[in-house]
Amino acid sequence: MSKPDELLIDVAALVESGHSNKMSLTVVTGGAVITGRLAPEAVWRQRVSEVLADSAQLSEFAAVFTSAARKEGPPTHLHFHVARILQGSVGIPETGGMYRVSIEDVTAWTMGDFSYSDH
Repeated sequence: MSKPDELLIDVAALVESGHSNKMSLTVVTGGAVITGRLAPEAVWRQRVSEVLADSAQLSEFAAVFTSAARKEGPPTHLHFHVARILQGSVGIPETGGMYRVSIEDVTAWTMGDFSYSDH
């Protein structure tokens, strides 16, 4: 989007201010459909840091996610957890992943989490 959707920014700001991770959202960005729940950036960063810290190969990257503070002003990114990229009838990964999406790159969105089925 040349100008980010103000309504989407408002939704992201409410997630940030309420520290809630219950808002389900589906977005289209770069041709991919991502569906899942939004999390406040601080919560998302902490969870990514924990996953990296538990990895023998990637633990050195954990600190990157705990050291950065959120900037003032409206949110610029959506932070998804328990999210999947929808590809046909499959969600990748099946268990859900953590994605960071620039709000200005969202070309379409809707409230709710789309499910998928193998049937």
